[in-house]
Parts: sequence; C-alpha cells; structure tokens
Amino acid sequence: MPHDQHAEPDFSDDPFEARLSSALHDAGASFDTDRAALTAAGAAHGRRLRRRQQASVFGAVTVTAVAAVVGGTLVLPGGEGGAAGQPAAPGTSVNPTPKPSDSGVTEQQMITTLQKLLPHGTVSEQTGRGSGEKPGYSATASLVFDDGKGPAAVDVAIDHVPPGTDEAQQTVQCPDKVYIPYDSCTTDRLADGSVVMLLQGYEYPDRRTDTKRWTAELITPTGQHVSVNEWNAAQEKDAPVSRATPPLDRAALTRLAAAPEWRTLVDAIPQRRSHGLAYTQEPGAPVRSTLASLLPKGLAVVGRSSDETGFGYLVVDDGKGASLVQVNVQTGMNDVRDQLFDSGSEELPDGTLVAVHKEPGEKGGKGVVMWTVDSMTPDGRRVVVSAFNSGSQEAAATRKTPALTIAQLRKIALSPQWWQ
Repeated sequence: MPHDQHAEPDFSDDPFEARLSSALHDAGASFDTDRAALTAAGAAHGRRLRRRQQASVFGAVTVTAVAAVVGGTLVLPGGEGGAAGQPAAPGTSVNPTPKPSDSGVTEQQMITTLQKLLPHGTVSEQTGRGSGEKPGYSATASLVFDDGKGPAAVDVAIDHVPPGTDEAQQTVQCPDKVYIPYDSCTTDRLADGSVVMLLQGYEYPDRRTDTKRWTAELITPTGQHVSVNEWNAAQEKDAPVSRATPPLDRAALTRLAAAPEWRTLVDAIPQRRSHGLAYTQEPGAPVRSTLASLLPKGLAVVGRSSDETGFGYLVVDDGKGASLVQVNVQTGMNDVRDQLFDSGSEELPDGTLVAVHKEPGEKGGKGVVMWTVDSMTPDGRRVVVSAFNSGSQEAAATRKTPALTIAQLRKIALSPQWWQ
C-alpha cells in the first residue's frame, strides 16, 4: 500500500524560513548521530521537494486505510475532463466529486476525487486523510492504479501556500542535482497563471533499484497547492518494479494536478495565518560567495549553489578530482551546544568551541568520506563546513580524500566574514 509522506506540520505562526531554521536546528541537535542529516537539511534550503525532502526532517505518517469498493478493487472509467482526457466507457458512470463542507475536506472526498480524475483502469488499496484529522497537515489520497500495464502507486496532497512568498517559489523550483539526481525537471506557467514543476526522478537517488518517482507540484496565483506523485511500482518503497514508467506522462500528470476539483477542495481547508511578508534572511553574509572568497588558492570552482544566507556549496577541483564543499550558517544554537560539543572539543580563548569529524559521507556514492569542522561562538552562532571526496554525495568517490584539509576547513569555519 502506498505510504503517505505529506506529514508536514503547519507552522502557522512561522514563515517558511523559520520552519527551515527549526528543521536545521533539529538536525543540528542530532548531528553526532547523523552528521549527514544536517548536510541534507541545509541542501534543502532553496531547493526543496516539499513533500519528499521535509519527510526526513518532520517525519512521515501512514494514513488511515479506507475500505475498498467492490471487494477491494474499483473499475474506473476516465471521467470527462480527467487526467488522461479519455471518455467514460459505455454504460459506466463516475460519482461526482463530493462537495466540501464547512468543516473542511474528508478522506473520502480526497479518494473519490483522485479516482474520478484518473484515466480508465482499476484502483485498489485506497487510503486518505481529511483536512480535519490532523490539524495543520495536508489532506491526502493514495491508491494503487493499474491501466492494464501494471500496478502503480499514485498519491496526491493538497493545502495552502502563502502566495508570493519564498515558500511558494521554492515549492515549484527544480531541486539541485548535486543532492537530488533526476532525469528531467521543468517549471512552467499555465494559462491561468499557475506554476507547475514536473520532476522525473527516482525513489532512491543512488538508483539501487529501478523505482521511478514522477512528481508534479502546482501552485495557483492564490496559493492553492497540489502535489501529485506516481511510481512504476505498487509501493513507493520495498516493492518490485511493475512497469517501465509511471502511468501518467507529463501532460496527464499536469492535467491531474491542475484539475479544478482540487482547487475547490483546497478552498475548503482553513488557511494558515499569513505574516504578509516574504522570507527574511538571517544575519550574515551570503554563503556561496563568502565560501568562494575563503577558499585556498589552486582550486577551480566547477559547480555552485545559489547565493543565499544559511546554506551554500561549491564543487571544487584541484586537478585530482571533484570535491563538494558546503557550509551551514546558523544562529541561536546555544540550547544544543552540549549535544554538539564534548570534552574532546577545542575551546578557543574567546570561548568558541571547535569539533572535528572524519566519517563516511555515503548517501549513495561508494567510498565517499566527509570531513567536517563544526564551530560555535559563545552567543550561539554556528558555522559547519564539510568537504567530500566526491562532487556529490550521490556519486562515487572521485579521489581518496577531500580537496581541503582539516586545517583549511577550520580556517573557513572560524572566519569572521560569515557575520559581516
């Protein structure tokens, strides 16, 4: 059965960057047990896949199962105007989309709507969650769909995103291939002003299986958000591949995400309170450009992130192979100081703590190592610099050690330029 990953808490009183800061903060608190988690959390800054990337930080919840129709399988004709644009089969009918009530959207409304919008085929293992079941969480529907070419998991989640904010922009922004490999990704504006991102990638970035995951993230001009995912297997994980590709091509996936039925349901979900402001940057210098200015001589920059505060990376090459170097810059971290630094950490005369770590950096790449220098000032300002012996954690090692030494990473982490 497909599992729901749309378990995103509604930080109603926090804009997106506050939520991200909280995620980084939490990741930092567990840094000793999973140092790569902070790396991944930082990488998501400005490059997130909303439902997928936040699952690692905020957790995932399996939705409540709903009784299947007709012995567990329902034969679906393609409704007029549905995702595939196929006419209904003769002698069949589709139940109309239930109208949302003042109390929000129910799980059955979500399931019925998804079934109605799919092309001709059979569905089973339907599950869903209404907007009122877990306040602040997306309303969802998941099922297994078979168009005659093999079963495939399909799910959808709907909610609001404050329009015009950094969160809205990043939801439909293609992710960075340094952290999330994929075959293709495009962002397009539809005729009604909605923006849709279509991503054709894989369930596992290291492609240890052939499970493909194709995603559509759509946001309307008024902030209605629809997220659709499909796989070429009956489950997103731990299920054999059942077909060459997911069932809906790019056009059909776009039509499903853009269906007006979802917008009607989104409008029935209470909106988060808006601060009326887009993302406000934390104090500090833009990370990528600051990192570039602090690099030792002799390194060619062959890849780079966008230039923002909070997180940035460069891929460098000293002639011996690509090496990923990345930095997280955080404030207000004093409450996890004891979890990040211990008696083995170095304390400088001004009270700044420094910890050094050498450990495996594998997420998918074979033989990848990660060298890290972690620093924190007495007032809780933290700079974490990591270097890898590969241009990506998802790729195999390109060299024996990272391009920067621990001494060079230490100099970067302790530079006052981060706070100028």
